[in-house]
Amino acid sequence: MSEKTGVLTGFKEFLMRGNVIELAVAVVVGAAFTNIVNAVVKGVINPIVGALGSQNLDHYKTCLTTCHTDAKSGDFTDGIYILWGSVLSAVLTFVITAAVVYFLMILPMNKWKARQDAKKPVDDSPLAPTEVELLTEIRDALVAQRNGSVSGAGVGLAAGGGAGSVVTQKTQQ
Repeated sequence: MSEKTGVLTGFKEFLMRGNVIELAVAVVVGAAFTNIVNAVVKGVINPIVGALGSQNLDHYKTCLTTCHTDAKSGDFTDGIYILWGSVLSAVLTFVITAAVVYFLMILPMNKWKARQDAKKPVDDSPLAPTEVELLTEIRDALVAQRNGSVSGAGVGLAAGGGAGSVVTQKTQQ
């Protein structure tokens, strides 16, 4: 029974992670957003494209071998043919959808974010020293300490500059 509770606890922790929740929200919002994009493409973009040419490109095809066509419908009855109209339609739908998403959703959102970032107060506090700067300061302090203790060992110990002075001070207390 403890193994089942451990598995259920692990599953609960997995579901409650931020990434899983965010992914679920993204899928739901993406599905709703797909409906918006499809409505814009079908209601606005396709009629504009249809005014310039055919709205349905699925009927365009090319025969590679000897093909016979049906006299009534105009469809190929045999032979090998390429449905290039369907491919062109899918490519155009993708490009139009990507353009709608970019120009109507992404571009305005990026401009809005840039305006929001410009409104934020600028932090004028000095930056914290980098690791390299700290290591350089430590190196310089050690070199100065070594040079001071070599030239005047008594002065360095009296001032508390040497490693031995720390031990001496602690033992005297």
